[in-house]
Amino acid sequence: MTMLLIALGAAVGAPLRYLTDRAVQARFGTAFPWGTLTVNVAGSTLLGFLVGIPVSPAVGALLGTGLCGALTTYSTFSYETLRLARSDRPGRALGNALLSVPATLTAATVGYALAQALP
Repeated sequence: MTMLLIALGAAVGAPLRYLTDRAVQARFGTAFPWGTLTVNVAGSTLLGFLVGIPVSPAVGALLGTGLCGALTTYSTFSYETLRLARSDRPGRALGNALLSVPATLTAATVGYALAQALP
């Protein structure tokens, strides 16, 4: 049952990541990976919130592992940072790394704090 919940969450998270990335790229261009940053911050916020509630194992599998796991993407963050560095944009590559890591950690902390603030 847990695997099915993870698969269902991922079936929503992966297309949501793709559509969000495309929408952000259409608005802001592709010079910097704002779409990947957006989904990683959103997913980190949601996961922090879920951990802070806490949720049942079933909800954790569906939303935490499935949805957030497919929505967020460390591999794409790594690839895009490398792509920027290799395309003579080392400043943007460094900026992506220096912005993404603290932004996602902060987002998870904020999500957790919001959950803890609930009555």
